Amino acid sequence: MRVARRESRAAAAALAFLTRLPVGRAIVLSGPDLGRAAHVFPLVGALLGLAVGATAVALAGRLSAVVAAPFALIVGALLTGAMHLDALADTADALGARSRAHALEIMRDPRIGSYGTTAIVLCLLLESAALATIARAGNVGPVVAAFALSRAAAPAVACVLPPARSGQSLAQPLAGRHVIRAVVGLVLASTTTLGLAPHEAPRLILASAACLAAAAIVSARRFAGVTGDTLGATILITETMCLAAAAGN
Repeated sequence: MRVARRESRAAAAALAFLTRLPVGRAIVLSGPDLGRAAHVFPLVGALLGLAVGATAVALAGRLSAVVAAPFALIVGALLTGAMHLDALADTADALGARSRAHALEIMRDPRIGSYGTTAIVLCLLLESAALATIARAGNVGPVVAAFALSRAAAPAVACVLPPARSGQSLAQPLAGRHVIRAVVGLVLASTTTLGLAPHEAPRLILASAACLAAAAIVSARRFAGVTGDTLGATILITETMCLAAAAGN
């Protein structure tokens, strides 16, 4: 009974961390709950991918796929609160900082600079184009797989790196711990990909692995650890690259 309660709280923490669903109103969650949620991340990602992919495919039957894709991305932004876009912008701006301390300071600044703006625009353009191509084929599977793989990447990066900041942060419960749960998340995401998008699976898994490795290297060298922003950026970049890989021939 205790194990079931602990795992249900972990699932609720994953939903609260990755979406804007009002889970926190029904249950009070803590840092340890989020720390134990790594293996649930890809499942939440799969649900988000299903919502986005189904919207794109459904609208592509009535509208042009080029028009349907942005509407589907709006659905994703509403479900996530666009927080990964904000994280990408902050991380991109921080990469142009003079030092590690300056980079961490920039990430706390709510303003978005030129690097952040450029990163958001390019990411949305690439995602929209890739999603339109996938929607034309009427296949939701690759979108679900891309979202599952991207959500599994963040805890995988976090489990091998310390928090970049001392004290409390969004990344602190995941950083430097729960390796087994992160590995289980990667296995679940890969299994989902193989089951839902067998043709595209090799490209998707390779793209996610490359993004995961790149995110870990950049986070370690530039920030000496992970923050909530770097993990959010990891999710969005991996999602974008996986969608692009799925759209390729």
